[in-house]
Amino acid sequence: MSFHSGFVCILGRPNAGKSTLLNALVGEKLAIISPKPQTTRNRILGIINVPKQKSRDAGQIVLIDTPGVHRPDTSLGRQMMSDVREAMSGCDLILMIVDAKKKWDATDTFLFDLVKKTATPVFLLLNKIDLLADKRDLLPLITQFQALRDFKEIIPISALKKTGLDELLQCVLQALPKAPAQFPEDQITDQPLRFMAAELIREHILMQVREEVPHAVSVMVEQYEEGKTLTRIAATIFCDRNSQKSILVGKGGQMLKKIGTHARLDIEKLVGTKVFLELFVKVQPGWRESRQFVEELDWRRRAGL
Repeated sequence: MSFHSGFVCILGRPNAGKSTLLNALVGEKLAIISPKPQTTRNRILGIINVPKQKSRDAGQIVLIDTPGVHRPDTSLGRQMMSDVREAMSGCDLILMIVDAKKKWDATDTFLFDLVKKTATPVFLLLNKIDLLADKRDLLPLITQFQALRDFKEIIPISALKKTGLDELLQCVLQALPKAPAQFPEDQITDQPLRFMAAELIREHILMQVREEVPHAVSVMVEQYEEGKTLTRIAATIFCDRNSQKSILVGKGGQMLKKIGTHARLDIEKLVGTKVFLELFVKVQPGWRESRQFVEELDWRRRAGL
């Protein structure tokens, strides 16, 4: 029996559907999702173990969800793009995902210029086809992209509706080298639970507060104590300005309470116990420009990986 295994980088501009695709393929919520750009700030790894079938070999696909490709203008942005390039350099296949409904702009040019420099095989995924009123619009779109690069495959999908994902998995598996599994069969990610808890808190901030606040917010778990029936977590939400702190706390602390309640329920699903969650808000002016602070937010760098 042939066994295929390798690393697959999911690449795209902000809000193209990278994290939705990762979650859909793995079958678990590993990456937070919101309509706001640059929701994903770190590389997120998801592992798919594919069983042997009559028409398909067995294998293990290690997906790497990356931050949205953009021109960085802060230390945070530069770290995000560093993560993108690092993921690209160490992978066997790139899944370049684009929004089939979105018009071409400068960010797309930057993305394609990045992909042109790699010798790694690239699949082009035309996402959000469920939003196309006429599927015949895909044909000129495919022709347009074919002229830009020699893609190994061009596959229309809907990550949200899970359309075309079976075909995608089969094509990905066959494109990977014959190699043993990289991770144990029961492992689906390499993320520590405390990092995933911090991300769930940030997701609910993104969902609840106004446009000007989310990019100025980061979350750091200061305490994480696991018990058989109760997990105790204390986390600090950092923001740039006092005005943002006021929005995050809300009148009488109601916004912070709302964020904490929703986050706690999601964390309980993640860890399988009751959760006691304490949230604090602290003003850290200019944190996005502080390389030391930004690196402290990245669990891989903190762990020396």
